[in-house]
Amino acid sequence: MKKIFTLFSAALVAGLFLSSCNNAAPVAATATQADTTAAAGSIVFFNIDKVVESYDMANDLRSVVETKVSGIQSEIDRRGNKLQKDANDFQNKMDKGLLTTSVANAQYQKLQQQQNEYQQYVVRKQQEMQEEQTVMLNQIMNAIAEFVQAYNVEKQYALILTTSGDILPAPVVTGSAALDITDEILAGLNAEYVKTKAAETK
Repeated sequence: MKKIFTLFSAALVAGLFLSSCNNAAPVAATATQADTTAAAGSIVFFNIDKVVESYDMANDLRSVVETKVSGIQSEIDRRGNKLQKDANDFQNKMDKGLLTTSVANAQYQKLQQQQNEYQQYVVRKQQEMQEEQTVMLNQIMNAIAEFVQAYNVEKQYALILTTSGDILPAPVVTGSAALDITDEILAGLNAEYVKTKAAETK
């Protein structure tokens, strides 16, 4: 899962969050941290890895997806173990001469069919797991993108960039701490998520 989030971060750094004040939707953004000292018109940045790691919605979605993926993987393992047991039993009977040629051929053909069906099942379930993860990442990406657009209606920054990791890789090689809006973005996202969840439970 961490690898998937890394790929997700790379996609964002590639330009998904290049946000200008003219593209924002007129939605009020909420932040609980102290505002950054960056002035309107500044180019600012935030750490997408930190945001994704500490965003409550991302953690909730990840927990749901991990449970689903774990269940799917358990079923894959169960079927694989059963198939292996059947194959071992067949081989054991063959080694002991307990099967006639016709019965052995029939059981071998059946095992081959079961193997093919199992491989097809694994492919389908792997695609299903990938789809679950992709939808999750799209939901997170969309929520962050919408919030950043709304956030910038008020802030009026010229450009909002994303970075990842502790050493500020491209597109931000270095930057003043005053231009780092990570805490504001994270606080605002979590505050908005709390309000959304409260509204859904009413």
